[in-house]
Amino acid sequence: MAYIRLLWLFFVMLVAALIGTSRPGTGQGAGTEPATTEGDTTMATATFAAGCFWGVEETFRNVKGVTETTVGYTGGWTENPTYPQVCTHTTGHAEAVLVQYDPEQVSYEELLGVFWGCHDPTTLNRQGPDVGSQYRSAVFYHTADQQQAAEAAKRRLEASGAFGGRPIVTQILPAATFWRAEDYHQRYLEKRGLSSCQTP
Repeated sequence: MAYIRLLWLFFVMLVAALIGTSRPGTGQGAGTEPATTEGDTTMATATFAAGCFWGVEETFRNVKGVTETTVGYTGGWTENPTYPQVCTHTTGHAEAVLVQYDPEQVSYEELLGVFWGCHDPTTLNRQGPDVGSQYRSAVFYHTADQQQAAEAAKRRLEASGAFGGRPIVTQILPAATFWRAEDYHQRYLEKRGLSSCQTP
């Protein structure tokens, strides 16, 4: 099972290699909402859930214009959840990635394209070998413009028949409290030398 998961993560990293260049991210204190770029009006924030956050983070971290990524839990009701708690499917949280980016270098619509391309949005509560509600597909919008863009992109994707006519099950929800995951989850693949597919 671990071998299958690594193969799936390697596939996600290959997608990252085709998308952009490496942009290092930094983390925040565990058990708290990540710090925002308060006072810096040039940066914007997006939140995506697309399966195991290890590979999703690596994908977005490699997009030109992304300045910071943080993995964590959102969309649930338990405060300060831990990874073991989230894995019990009782907290309501999804594994997600908080993305801070420079809109002058990459648009929200382009980030949505990365999101749709790095996972299968037609599988309910499942991505590859990972099964459970924490692996659901979701866009957590931070502004009305993000909501409209995500809903329009979802409609276009469904109309395109890109997934053989299967319905897109991605949730589009307002951003909720984002709880930073434990330190060992942050930039997990890079720490293990699994980020060699990055383009220079």
